[in-house]
Amino acid sequence: MERAEFWVSLTAGGIAGMCVDLILFPLDTIKTRLQSPQGFKKAGGFRGIYAGVPSAAVGSFPNAAAFFVTYEYVKCLLHTVSPPYMSPVTHMVAASFGEVVACLIRVPSEVVKQRAQVSPSSSTFQVLSNTLYQEGIQGLYRGYKSTVLREIPFSLVQFPLWESLKDLWSWKQGHVVDSWQSATCGAFAGGFAAAVTTPLDVAKTRIMLAKAGSSNASGNVLSALHSVWRSQGLPGLFAGVVPRMTAISLGGFIFLGTYDKTRRLLL
Repeated sequence: MERAEFWVSLTAGGIAGMCVDLILFPLDTIKTRLQSPQGFKKAGGFRGIYAGVPSAAVGSFPNAAAFFVTYEYVKCLLHTVSPPYMSPVTHMVAASFGEVVACLIRVPSEVVKQRAQVSPSSSTFQVLSNTLYQEGIQGLYRGYKSTVLREIPFSLVQFPLWESLKDLWSWKQGHVVDSWQSATCGAFAGGFAAAVTTPLDVAKTRIMLAKAGSSNASGNVLSALHSVWRSQGLPGLFAGVVPRMTAISLGGFIFLGTYDKTRRLLL
C-alpha cells in the first residue's frame, strides 16, 4: 500500500466511523438497554438517549480508521499472492485482521459508552473514573475477547457480501458501482450480518455490563450465552435484534457509502 493510499484509507475510514456512530447513537442506546440484564426500563428506557455519546465521539474516528487501514493493507497484500477466485477469502481474512486491530481502540470506548447508556444519571467521565478506580486498565478491556468473537463473524459475513454485491451490480450495469450503490450493498450486507450475529452481541453486552466478580465478568462467551438461554431462551439471545438490524443496515449505508465516497474524492 502506497503512503497516499494509507492516508486516504485512514481519513475516509475515520470520517465514515464518526458519521455512523453519532447519527445512529440513539438506536444503539435502545439496543444496549434491551440487552441489559436489568431490563429496558430500569436501564433508562427512553431517557438520556445520548448518555455515553462523548465516549463514542472520541473513539469512533481512530477505531474506524484503524480498521480500514488494516483492511485495505491486508487486502492489497493478499491480492498480489492469491488468484481472483479467492477474493471472498481475501476479504474475510482482511476484515478479520482489521477487527482485531480496531478492537484495541473500540473496546475501551464501548465499555464506557455501554455503562453510561444503562446509567444515564452518571456522566461519561464518572463512568470512566469509576471503571479505572474499581478495575484498573483491565476493566476497560472487559469483553475484548467477546467483542472480537462478535466482530470477526460479523465481518466474515458483511465484507465478502458487500464486495460480492458490488461486483455483481457492476457486472449487471457494465460499470463500477456509484457511491450510493455501494452504500445500498453495504446496508443489505450489514443488516444480514447483524441478524445472524445478534446472540454474540448479547453475550458481549452482558459481559461488559457485568459487575466485577460476577460469573459474566470473567469474559466467557459460552457461559454468558448459556446463562441467557437458561433464563430467557431464544428471545433473550436475540434481544435487541430489530434495533440492531435497523441501526446496522442504516449504519452500513452511511458507513460504507461515506467511506467509498470519501476515498473517491481523496484519491
